[in-house]
Amino acid sequence: MTRPALIGDIGGTNARFALVTPGSFAPHDILSLPCADYPSLVDAVDDYLVRVGHGGERAPREACLAFACPVHDDWVKMTNNAWAFSKAEVQQSLNLKLFKVINDFTAQALGVPHVATEDLVPVGGGSAQAHSIRLVIGPGTGLGVAGVFPGQHAWIPLPTEGGHVTFAPTDEREQNLLRYFHSRYGRVSVERILCGQGLLDLYCAHASLKGVNPHYQSPAEVTAGAAESDAIAVDTVQRFLKILGDVCGDAALTIGARGGVYLCGGILPRLIDWLPDSRFRAAFADKGRMSAYNADIPSWVVTAPWTGLLGAAEALHNEEVE
Repeated sequence: MTRPALIGDIGGTNARFALVTPGSFAPHDILSLPCADYPSLVDAVDDYLVRVGHGGERAPREACLAFACPVHDDWVKMTNNAWAFSKAEVQQSLNLKLFKVINDFTAQALGVPHVATEDLVPVGGGSAQAHSIRLVIGPGTGLGVAGVFPGQHAWIPLPTEGGHVTFAPTDEREQNLLRYFHSRYGRVSVERILCGQGLLDLYCAHASLKGVNPHYQSPAEVTAGAAESDAIAVDTVQRFLKILGDVCGDAALTIGARGGVYLCGGILPRLIDWLPDSRFRAAFADKGRMSAYNADIPSWVVTAPWTGLLGAAEALHNEEVE
């Protein structure tokens, strides 16, 4: 019997588990389990393995799990659910010979090189350079920013906290938006705007600047309103994508992302139809003396549903990932 390895991508709400055959990066037996249904990580893993017929003596001896929280210490505490655990104790409880714990956006970055071409939607032109850094950026619950570099022997992840850089307005509208956000949050990072809650806040800011009461109460309602041609919702989505272009362009310059920009996260696949006519690429390239440099960097929206699982599979035996 070829014993599979366990991989997982675990957020605040759901734990996505899968198995992967040694030597492969293709996850199988994928299940998404509600974290709230289990008192602990080990309980969730045990239930998953029973469900897919790999409990007990058939259980994996290797695992790589990605978590939406800091993971550098032995003690890991989830940010948005009640799970907390010791890596060493989990490894012992699950009888694992190899156990890697990585950040969820590190998994996104490591997964990007394994995403199929049909799961990449191009946004604008440009040409990727081989053996160059790729920027992976994802507005979702927050704003994840990472790089990935093709080393001589393995993909090398470049974790960052780039979502927390300071928001820099580029026109009068954004100066007014900055004042609105500053009055509520103090310092304004780009993550304050480029995330799900940020999209809703951006809509409320536009409504305030127009002197009207906001109609929508969730990011999904804002995007639905934009699809129905609500003028303030349309302005909101267009501004969101323009600011995203600014931020992606700055991040590409910062890490020298000549290998391209990969847009991940749960928000952008819902905005694909808006991107071609948006100011995303114009803002991405509008970098003064470096405009030609950025204009030649390609960008894609990643529509693959399990990029984090692909990254966990990559990390499992990647010597650059501890």
